[in-house]
Amino acid sequence: MHRTDLAALENLLRKGGLILRGGFNFDGDRPAGPSGAPAKSVLLVGQAGDAPWRHFLRWRARQSETLANPLDTWSREVIGEVAERFGARAVSPSDRPYLPFQQWAMRAEGLKPSPLGILMHPEYGLWHAYRGALLLDVEIPIQAPREVIHLCDLCAGKPCLKSCPVDAYSAAGFAYETCLGHVRSLKGEPCRTSGCLDRNACPYGTAYRYAADEQAFHMAAFMR
Repeated sequence: MHRTDLAALENLLRKGGLILRGGFNFDGDRPAGPSGAPAKSVLLVGQAGDAPWRHFLRWRARQSETLANPLDTWSREVIGEVAERFGARAVSPSDRPYLPFQQWAMRAEGLKPSPLGILMHPEYGLWHAYRGALLLDVEIPIQAPREVIHLCDLCAGKPCLKSCPVDAYSAAGFAYETCLGHVRSLKGEPCRTSGCLDRNACPYGTAYRYAADEQAFHMAAFMR
């Protein structure tokens, strides 16, 4: 794949509000590529801020109200169309058996996890996501990511660990049941309508913060 192909691929993704999130050529364990042979490279596809949201909402309005996992379905459609055009195999973070998306993302962009588990991006903060990946039978002309300053190391106050009313995040990890029980309760309305209070307390990448309706959508999915 040439650089001009990468540019054309990214331009096509941007029509749906998605972007390339880096990639690399495999040198170890490799999932199957589009031909069925072990893939030679992977390109991560995702979002920065809420750029795909309006595209998703337009698509969602044409679908059945009972459609399960609509955001996953939309992502698969958009990324799948790009994969078909460029001879790639599209994969999703929700595919079973699970693929190592977190490890791929850290390698592709040089990121590290925040105390909330979400990878901290130097520009987007916590307001980004990986929606899928493209596996290729050819190597890609992409450079390794430059060293990234991990913003969480510079953050002394750690407000992301102090805003949750039930302390769902701590050094011990994420208390899933505690969080879920609170969000479903009467006292959890601020979380349901405006998103995770800990995530919103992070001082980085606020220009990319998801709109309240998008955060409410994700929280509703979490409650299910």
